[in-house]
Amino acid sequence: MRRETPTRPVAAQARVRRGYFECRYGQLHVHNSIPPGGGFEEAAPLLCLHDCPGSGRVFARFLALAGRDRSVYAPDLPGFGESDPPPGVAAIEDYAAAIGDFLDSMRLRRLDILGQRVGALIGTELAVTRPRQIGRLVMVSAPLLTAEERRAAARAPPSPVPGDGLPRAGDGQGWLEAAAAQYPLRERLARLSQRLLVLRPHDDLWEATGRVRDVLPAARLLELEPSGQELFASAAAGAADTVREFLQG
Repeated sequence: MRRETPTRPVAAQARVRRGYFECRYGQLHVHNSIPPGGGFEEAAPLLCLHDCPGSGRVFARFLALAGRDRSVYAPDLPGFGESDPPPGVAAIEDYAAAIGDFLDSMRLRRLDILGQRVGALIGTELAVTRPRQIGRLVMVSAPLLTAEERRAAARAPPSPVPGDGLPRAGDGQGWLEAAAAQYPLRERLARLSQRLLVLRPHDDLWEATGRVRDVLPAARLLELEPSGQELFASAAAGAADTVREFLQG
């Protein structure tokens, strides 16, 4: 009788989808992944917020991996990707409020947030203003700038637009970059009550990211070899494991 060689179980794949939701600025385009069980009995959902410029597409590989045990949402911020822009100049608080509209429409009682660079600012604002709803926060390259660095950022020309082929409406990139330069991250971090994981890749925000511990000594700081751009692309599997460990710990 031939013995059968046991096979290794194959991890069930998340279902990756896209959709449109209403927010105060019109339609918000959202990339999302749903675990095999539908997400109703899984871990708390995760909201991923991209940098400027960019779109939720930057999390494409990460969504498929992180979404195996929880629902994951990665919206295009207002004015980026396929989301409608604000009607005029907007502050970080305004972008956070628009994302909050999406959270309210989804009736999410509890969720965690991951924000990359400018997305980390919006994630911080959501965590501070919605302390009962936001459980844990992950920051990837935190732009905790000095006063001089903020002034220099405000004078800098716009960052190059990514070659993702997606249209941009209005001056959304300039508005968000200006809003980021004016956001008082140090003061807002001081009001943070959630557990915080800071991922510190080797990039231009290396020193700024390390300053988070000056404000929140209890924050967990993890230095990474991949750059911020590589983290959610070629290193997406490692990023998903690191984030999952923190959210479940």
